[in-house]
Amino acid sequence: MLRITDPTAIVVDRDVDSFRAEDASGSFGILAGHADLVTALEISVVSWKEIDGRPGFCAVRNGILTVSGGTRVDIATRETHLGDDLEELEAVVLAGYRTQIEAERSSRTASAKLRMQAIRRMVEALQGGPSEIGL
Repeated sequence: MLRITDPTAIVVDRDVDSFRAEDASGSFGILAGHADLVTALEISVVSWKEIDGRPGFCAVRNGILTVSGGTRVDIATRETHLGDDLEELEAVVLAGYRTQIEAERSSRTASAKLRMQAIRRMVEALQGGPSEIGL
């Protein structure tokens, strides 16, 4: 059983024969009877083979993967995109995820710089005494 969820929906809920994903250590596969496992996923495309042999693909933007009881794989992720074309998911969707993450990093960096400037100014004003801060 494979279940992939994002914050708003259950995206995939299917019986599968095999499953592949990628974490920080690299790509790995899961078959029936796999030991229990918890790992953090990278931005990647997870793939599976359904019981009838059809392949499935889903791009994930990070997430937590758990294997339980040797029969159940659950993924909780921030963002998903299902697709039938592996190359398109890898080329278009993953590039978009990486662009979003880079923009978020830039925003956090700019925000941290503004906070540090504000703290420096407060420290300078406090070191100069109350008359410099308008008291």
